[in-house]
Amino acid sequence: MFIKNTWYVAAWDKEVTGDGLFARTIIGVPILMYRTADGTLVAMEDRCCHRGAPLSVGRREGDCVRCMYHGLKFDSNGQCIEAPAQPRIPPQAKVRTFPVVQQHRWIWIWMGEPAKADPALIPQTPWLDHPDWRSLDGYIHYDVNYLLICDNLLDFSHLPFVHPTTLGGGADYASFPPKVERLDNGVRITRWALDTEAPPFVKAVKDWPGKVDRWNIYNFTIPAVLLMDSGNAPAGTGAPEGNRVDAVEFRGCQAITPETENSTHYFFAHPHNFSIDKPEVTKSIHQNIVTAFEEDRAIITAQQKNLALDAEFKMTPFAMDAALSQFRWVVARRLEQEAAEAAATVAAGGPQPVTLYRQPA
Repeated sequence: MFIKNTWYVAAWDKEVTGDGLFARTIIGVPILMYRTADGTLVAMEDRCCHRGAPLSVGRREGDCVRCMYHGLKFDSNGQCIEAPAQPRIPPQAKVRTFPVVQQHRWIWIWMGEPAKADPALIPQTPWLDHPDWRSLDGYIHYDVNYLLICDNLLDFSHLPFVHPTTLGGGADYASFPPKVERLDNGVRITRWALDTEAPPFVKAVKDWPGKVDRWNIYNFTIPAVLLMDSGNAPAGTGAPEGNRVDAVEFRGCQAITPETENSTHYFFAHPHNFSIDKPEVTKSIHQNIVTAFEEDRAIITAQQKNLALDAEFKMTPFAMDAALSQFRWVVARRLEQEAAEAAATVAAGGPQPVTLYRQPA
Protein backbone atom coordinates (compact mmCIF):
# COMPACT_ATOMS: atom_id res chain seq x y z
CA MET A 1 0.00 0.00 0.00
CA PHE A 2 2.86 2.39 0.76
CA ILE A 3 6.21 2.98 -0.87
CA LYS A 4 8.93 1.98 1.58
CA ASN A 5 12.24 2.76 -0.11
CA THR A 6 11.91 6.53 0.04
CA TRP A 7 12.44 9.38 2.48
CA TYR A 8 9.38 10.59 4.41
CA VAL A 9 9.16 13.75 6.49
CA ALA A 10 8.60 12.53 10.04
CA ALA A 11 8.71 15.74 12.07
CA TRP A 12 9.88 19.31 12.40
CA ASP A 13 13.26 19.50 14.15
CA LYS A 14 11.77 21.26 17.19
CA GLU A 15 9.37 18.36 17.82
CA VAL A 16 12.17 15.94 18.75
CA THR A 17 13.94 17.30 21.82
CA GLY A 18 17.08 16.31 23.70
CA ASP A 19 15.34 15.05 26.81
CA GLY A 20 12.02 13.60 25.69
CA LEU A 21 10.48 10.80 23.66
CA PHE A 22 8.47 11.62 20.53
CA ALA A 23 6.02 9.19 18.91
CA ARG A 24 4.48 9.32 15.45
CA THR A 25 3.06 6.63 13.17
CA ILE A 26 4.52 6.57 9.64
CA ILE A 27 2.97 4.35 6.90
CA GLY A 28 1.32 2.21 9.57
CA VAL A 29 4.45 1.70 11.66
CA PRO A 30 4.69 3.25 15.15
CA ILE A 31 7.94 5.20 15.40
CA LEU A 32 9.79 6.46 18.47
CA MET A 33 12.27 9.32 18.02
CA TYR A 34 14.65 11.03 20.41
CA ARG A 35 18.10 12.61 20.55
CA THR A 36 21.10 11.19 22.38
CA ALA A 37 23.30 13.32 24.65
CA ASP A 38 25.45 14.40 21.69
CA GLY A 39 22.37 15.37 19.63
CA THR A 40 22.30 12.31 17.39
CA LEU A 41 18.80 11.48 16.15
CA VAL A 42 17.43 8.03 16.93
CA ALA A 43 14.39 6.45 15.27
CA MET A 44 13.18 3.00 16.28
CA GLU A 45 10.00 1.01 16.16
CA ASP A 46 7.77 2.14 19.01
CA ARG A 47 6.99 -1.42 19.99
CA CYS A 48 8.82 -3.45 22.62
CA CYS A 49 9.98 -6.79 21.21
CA HIS A 50 8.73 -8.57 24.33
CA ARG A 51 4.98 -7.88 24.39
CA GLY A 52 4.55 -5.06 21.93
CA ALA A 53 4.01 -2.26 24.43
CA PRO A 54 4.86 1.25 23.14
CA LEU A 55 8.32 2.35 24.21
CA SER A 56 7.20 5.98 23.94
CA VAL A 57 5.31 5.59 27.23
CA GLY A 58 8.53 4.34 28.80
CA ARG A 59 11.33 6.49 30.17
CA ARG A 60 14.70 7.81 29.10
CA GLU A 61 17.76 6.51 30.88
CA GLY A 62 20.68 8.37 29.38
CA ASP A 63 20.81 7.43 25.70
CA CYS A 64 18.66 4.35 26.37
CA VAL A 65 14.92 3.74 26.71
CA ARG A 66 13.28 1.50 29.27
CA CYS A 67 9.93 -0.15 28.54
CA MET A 68 7.65 0.46 31.49
CA TYR A 69 5.65 -2.73 31.02
CA HIS A 70 8.21 -5.36 32.03
CA GLY A 71 11.31 -3.20 32.43
CA LEU A 72 13.37 -4.12 29.34
CA LYS A 73 16.03 -1.56 28.50
CA PHE A 74 17.08 -0.76 24.92
CA ASP A 75 20.11 1.14 23.66
CA SER A 76 20.03 3.63 20.80
CA ASN A 77 20.69 0.80 18.30
CA GLY A 78 17.49 -0.93 19.40
CA GLN A 79 19.33 -3.74 21.20
CA CYS A 80 17.90 -4.95 24.51
CA ILE A 81 20.74 -4.61 27.03
CA GLU A 82 18.90 -5.31 30.27
CA ALA A 83 15.94 -7.36 31.48
CA PRO A 84 14.95 -7.81 35.15
CA ALA A 85 16.09 -11.12 36.68
CA GLN A 86 17.61 -12.26 33.37
CA PRO A 87 21.41 -11.93 33.22
CA ARG A 88 21.70 -13.26 29.66
CA ILE A 89 19.84 -11.29 26.99
CA PRO A 90 19.13 -13.19 23.75
CA PRO A 91 20.67 -11.39 20.75
CA GLN A 92 17.35 -11.43 18.89
CA ALA A 93 15.85 -9.25 21.63
CA LYS A 94 15.91 -5.98 19.74
CA VAL A 95 13.64 -3.51 18.04
CA ARG A 96 13.99 -2.28 14.48
CA THR A 97 15.76 1.03 13.91
CA PHE A 98 15.44 3.35 10.92
CA PRO A 99 17.82 5.68 9.07
CA VAL A 100 16.94 9.25 10.01
CA VAL A 101 18.36 12.59 8.82
CA GLN A 102 17.71 16.18 9.84
CA GLN A 103 18.02 18.60 6.94
CA HIS A 104 16.82 22.20 6.72
CA ARG A 105 14.59 21.76 9.79
CA TRP A 106 12.71 18.71 8.55
CA ILE A 107 13.46 15.28 10.00
CA TRP A 108 13.41 12.63 7.29
CA ILE A 109 13.00 8.89 7.89
CA TRP A 110 13.66 5.94 5.57
CA MET A 111 11.10 3.18 6.09
CA GLY A 112 12.55 0.61 3.68
CA GLU A 113 15.81 -1.28 3.30
CA PRO A 114 18.48 0.58 5.32
CA ALA A 115 21.20 -0.18 2.77
CA LYS A 116 19.31 1.88 0.18
CA ALA A 117 18.93 4.94 2.41
CA ASP A 118 21.01 7.47 0.50
CA PRO A 119 20.72 10.99 2.04
CA ALA A 120 21.51 12.43 -1.39
CA LEU A 121 17.96 11.41 -2.40
CA ILE A 122 16.38 13.79 0.13
CA PRO A 123 14.67 16.74 -1.61
CA GLN A 124 16.38 20.06 -0.95
CA THR A 125 14.42 22.68 1.04
CA PRO A 126 17.03 25.36 1.87
CA TRP A 127 14.41 28.13 2.18
CA LEU A 128 13.20 26.66 5.49
CA ASP A 129 16.28 27.94 7.33
CA HIS A 130 17.96 30.36 4.92
CA PRO A 131 18.54 33.86 6.37
CA ASP A 132 17.11 35.53 3.23
CA TRP A 133 13.75 33.77 3.63
CA ARG A 134 11.11 33.77 6.37
CA SER A 135 8.32 31.34 7.26
CA LEU A 136 6.53 29.69 10.16
CA ASP A 137 6.17 25.95 10.73
CA GLY A 138 2.90 24.29 9.78
CA TYR A 139 1.36 20.91 10.54
CA ILE A 140 -2.16 19.56 9.98
CA HIS A 141 -3.49 16.08 10.66
CA TYR A 142 -5.94 14.63 8.13
CA ASP A 143 -8.31 11.70 8.59
CA VAL A 144 -8.15 10.84 4.88
CA ASN A 145 -6.01 8.75 2.54
CA TYR A 146 -2.91 10.66 1.51
CA LEU A 147 -3.57 10.27 -2.24
CA LEU A 148 -6.69 12.44 -2.00
CA ILE A 149 -4.50 15.23 -0.62
CA CYS A 150 -2.04 14.65 -3.46
CA ASP A 151 -4.88 14.97 -5.96
CA ASN A 152 -5.81 18.33 -4.45
CA LEU A 153 -2.26 19.68 -4.69
CA LEU A 154 -1.79 18.45 -8.25
CA ASP A 155 -4.74 20.47 -9.58
CA PHE A 156 -4.72 24.14 -8.61
CA SER A 157 -7.85 24.86 -10.65
CA HIS A 158 -9.69 24.46 -7.34
CA LEU A 159 -8.13 27.63 -5.89
CA PRO A 160 -10.86 30.15 -6.88
CA PHE A 161 -13.60 27.83 -5.65
CA VAL A 162 -12.24 26.41 -2.39
CA HIS A 163 -10.15 29.47 -1.39
CA PRO A 164 -11.94 32.65 -2.60
CA THR A 165 -10.81 34.71 0.43
CA THR A 166 -7.27 33.32 0.84
CA LEU A 167 -5.35 31.75 -2.08
CA GLY A 168 -8.00 32.05 -4.77
CA GLY A 169 -7.47 35.29 -6.65
CA GLY A 170 -9.47 35.91 -9.82
CA ALA A 171 -12.06 33.36 -10.95
CA ASP A 172 -10.23 33.27 -14.27
CA TYR A 173 -7.23 31.54 -12.66
CA ALA A 174 -8.81 28.12 -13.30
CA SER A 175 -9.02 28.87 -17.03
CA PHE A 176 -5.25 29.09 -17.46
CA PRO A 177 -4.10 25.54 -18.35
CA PRO A 178 -0.95 24.21 -16.68
CA LYS A 179 1.96 22.58 -18.42
CA VAL A 180 2.56 19.08 -17.02
CA GLU A 181 5.89 17.32 -17.46
CA ARG A 182 6.73 13.77 -16.36
CA LEU A 183 9.70 13.31 -14.03
CA ASP A 184 11.29 9.98 -13.12
CA ASN A 185 9.84 10.27 -9.60
CA GLY A 186 6.83 12.52 -10.12
CA VAL A 187 5.64 15.47 -12.18
CA ARG A 188 6.52 19.11 -12.78
CA ILE A 189 3.69 21.62 -13.14
CA THR A 190 3.98 25.12 -14.57
CA ARG A 191 1.02 27.47 -14.47
CA TRP A 192 0.98 31.13 -15.46
CA ALA A 193 -2.08 33.34 -15.01
CA LEU A 194 -1.43 36.65 -16.77
CA ASP A 195 -3.20 39.94 -16.10
CA THR A 196 -5.27 38.47 -13.28
CA GLU A 197 -6.32 39.51 -9.78
CA ALA A 198 -3.77 39.04 -7.02
CA PRO A 199 -4.90 36.50 -4.41
CA PRO A 200 -6.25 37.93 -1.12
CA PHE A 201 -3.35 36.61 0.98
CA VAL A 202 -0.92 38.62 -1.17
CA LYS A 203 -3.10 41.75 -1.19
CA ALA A 204 -2.99 41.60 2.61
CA VAL A 205 0.78 42.21 2.65
CA LYS A 206 1.42 44.32 -0.48
CA ASP A 207 -0.41 47.15 -2.24
CA TRP A 208 -0.91 46.52 -5.94
CA PRO A 209 -1.66 49.26 -8.49
CA GLY A 210 -3.65 46.84 -10.63
CA LYS A 211 -3.65 43.30 -11.92
CA VAL A 212 -0.71 40.91 -11.75
CA ASP A 213 1.05 38.09 -13.51
CA ARG A 214 0.85 35.06 -11.24
CA TRP A 215 2.92 31.90 -11.40
CA ASN A 216 2.96 28.51 -9.67
CA ILE A 217 5.84 26.27 -10.75
CA TYR A 218 6.44 23.14 -8.71
CA ASN A 219 7.75 19.61 -8.61
CA PHE A 220 5.57 17.00 -6.95
CA THR A 221 7.66 13.92 -6.27
CA ILE A 222 7.54 10.59 -4.46
CA PRO A 223 6.48 9.93 -1.79
CA ALA A 224 4.40 13.16 -1.83
CA VAL A 225 6.60 16.25 -1.62
CA LEU A 226 5.70 19.58 -3.20
CA LEU A 227 8.43 22.20 -3.73
CA MET A 228 7.12 25.34 -5.40
CA ASP A 229 8.33 28.59 -6.89
CA SER A 230 5.33 30.92 -6.83
CA GLY A 231 4.58 34.61 -6.77
CA ASN A 232 3.03 37.69 -8.28
CA ALA A 233 4.41 40.65 -10.23
CA PRO A 234 2.66 43.67 -11.79
CA ALA A 235 0.95 42.63 -15.02
CA GLY A 236 3.39 42.59 -17.92
CA THR A 237 6.53 42.14 -15.81
CA GLY A 238 6.26 38.62 -14.45
CA ALA A 239 5.47 36.55 -17.51
CA PRO A 240 7.86 33.67 -18.35
CA GLU A 241 10.05 36.02 -20.39
CA GLY A 242 9.82 38.81 -17.77
CA ASN A 243 12.11 39.68 -14.87
CA ARG A 244 9.62 39.71 -11.98
CA VAL A 245 9.95 43.44 -11.30
CA ASP A 246 8.56 44.49 -7.90
CA ALA A 247 7.42 40.91 -7.33
CA VAL A 248 6.51 38.98 -4.23
CA GLU A 249 8.06 35.52 -4.31
CA PHE A 250 7.46 32.37 -2.29
CA ARG A 251 9.05 28.93 -2.06
CA GLY A 252 6.32 26.61 -0.86
CA CYS A 253 7.48 23.47 0.95
CA GLN A 254 4.88 20.79 1.58
CA ALA A 255 5.25 17.14 2.56
CA ILE A 256 2.40 14.66 2.81
CA THR A 257 3.30 11.63 4.93
CA PRO A 258 0.82 8.75 5.30
CA GLU A 259 0.06 7.80 8.88
CA THR A 260 -2.30 4.92 8.09
CA GLU A 261 -4.49 3.97 5.14
CA ASN A 262 -6.98 6.65 6.14
CA SER A 263 -4.94 9.26 8.02
CA THR A 264 -2.13 11.57 7.01
CA HIS A 265 0.47 14.00 8.37
CA TYR A 266 0.76 17.27 6.45
CA PHE A 267 3.90 19.38 6.98
CA PHE A 268 4.16 22.79 5.32
CA ALA A 269 5.78 26.21 5.23
CA HIS A 270 5.52 29.12 2.78
CA PRO A 271 8.85 31.00 2.87
CA HIS A 272 8.93 34.54 1.42
CA ASN A 273 11.90 36.76 0.53
CA PHE A 274 10.33 40.20 0.99
CA SER A 275 9.63 42.19 4.19
CA ILE A 276 11.70 39.65 6.09
CA ASP A 277 12.26 42.21 8.85
CA LYS A 278 8.51 42.43 9.48
CA PRO A 279 7.27 39.43 11.51
CA GLU A 280 3.69 40.61 11.07
CA VAL A 281 4.01 39.95 7.33
CA THR A 282 5.26 36.41 7.93
CA LYS A 283 2.45 35.83 10.42
CA SER A 284 -0.19 37.12 7.99
CA ILE A 285 1.05 34.89 5.16
CA HIS A 286 1.21 31.86 7.45
CA GLN A 287 -2.26 32.40 8.88
CA ASN A 288 -3.79 32.71 5.42
CA ILE A 289 -2.04 29.50 4.37
CA VAL A 290 -3.32 27.71 7.47
CA THR A 291 -6.86 28.95 6.80
CA ALA A 292 -6.64 27.81 3.19
CA PHE A 293 -5.33 24.38 4.14
CA GLU A 294 -8.15 23.99 6.64
CA GLU A 295 -10.51 24.75 3.75
CA ASP A 296 -8.81 21.98 1.78
CA ARG A 297 -9.15 19.60 4.69
CA ALA A 298 -12.88 20.30 4.96
CA ILE A 299 -13.63 19.52 1.31
CA ILE A 300 -11.27 16.53 1.09
CA THR A 301 -12.65 15.03 4.31
CA ALA A 302 -16.19 15.43 2.95
CA GLN A 303 -15.01 13.83 -0.31
CA GLN A 304 -13.57 10.78 1.49
CA LYS A 305 -16.75 10.29 3.52
CA ASN A 306 -18.75 10.40 0.30
CA LEU A 307 -16.44 7.95 -1.47
CA ALA A 308 -16.64 5.55 1.46
CA LEU A 309 -20.38 5.21 0.95
CA ASP A 310 -19.97 3.55 -2.45
CA ALA A 311 -16.92 1.38 -3.12
CA GLU A 312 -18.08 0.97 -6.75
CA PHE A 313 -18.06 4.70 -7.55
CA LYS A 314 -15.80 5.55 -10.49
CA MET A 315 -14.39 9.06 -10.83
CA THR A 316 -14.88 10.65 -14.26
CA PRO A 317 -11.57 12.01 -15.60
CA PHE A 318 -11.26 15.53 -17.01
CA ALA A 319 -8.39 17.30 -18.74
CA MET A 320 -7.57 19.07 -15.46
CA ASP A 321 -6.64 15.65 -14.00
CA ALA A 322 -3.54 15.17 -16.15
CA ALA A 323 -1.00 15.82 -13.37
CA LEU A 324 -2.72 13.76 -10.70
CA SER A 325 -3.24 10.87 -13.11
CA GLN A 326 0.45 10.87 -14.01
CA PHE A 327 1.55 11.05 -10.37
CA ARG A 328 -0.73 8.16 -9.41
CA TRP A 329 0.81 6.18 -12.29
CA VAL A 330 4.30 6.89 -10.91
CA VAL A 331 3.21 5.74 -7.44
CA ALA A 332 1.64 2.57 -8.81
CA ARG A 333 4.77 1.78 -10.82
CA ARG A 334 7.00 2.21 -7.75
CA LEU A 335 4.74 -0.03 -5.66
CA GLU A 336 4.87 -2.69 -8.36
CA GLN A 337 8.67 -2.48 -8.48
CA GLU A 338 9.00 -2.88 -4.73
CA ALA A 339 6.58 -5.82 -4.73
CA ALA A 340 8.57 -7.51 -7.51
CA GLU A 341 11.86 -6.94 -5.66
CA ALA A 342 10.39 -8.34 -2.45
CA ALA A 343 9.10 -11.43 -4.28
CA ALA A 344 12.51 -11.98 -5.89
CA THR A 345 14.22 -11.72 -2.50
CA VAL A 346 11.91 -14.33 -1.01
CA ALA A 347 12.43 -16.61 -3.99
CA ALA A 348 16.18 -16.31 -3.53
CA GLY A 349 15.97 -17.53 0.04
CA GLY A 350 15.06 -14.44 2.02
CA PRO A 351 16.83 -11.17 2.79
CA GLN A 352 20.58 -11.30 3.22
CA PRO A 353 22.28 -9.61 6.17
CA VAL A 354 23.63 -6.15 5.44
CA THR A 355 26.54 -4.56 7.28
CA LEU A 356 25.53 -0.96 7.97
CA TYR A 357 28.35 -0.07 10.33
CA ARG A 358 31.82 -1.55 10.63
CA GLN A 359 33.97 -1.22 13.73
CA PRO A 360 37.38 0.30 12.97
CA ALA A 361 40.22 -2.20 12.93
